[in-house]
Amino acid sequence: MKNRITELRAERGWTQADLAQLAEVSRQTINAIETGKFDPSLPLAFRLAKLFDMRIEELFLDG
Repeated sequence: MKNRITELRAERGWTQADLAQLAEVSRQTINAIETGKFDPSLPLAFRLAKLFDMRIEELFLDG
């Protein structure tokens, strides 16, 4: 699943480690989501969307 996490994280000046800490996951998890190697669980997707003040469907793109 494609997502806008890398772009949005960079806009905020956050590192992967920063976002990982805020989302309460490992930096490796953030990296795997950003590179499309891992799709987050629904609870994690909601946490990430909330951190970026977006709806899930704005953060994660179909196709």
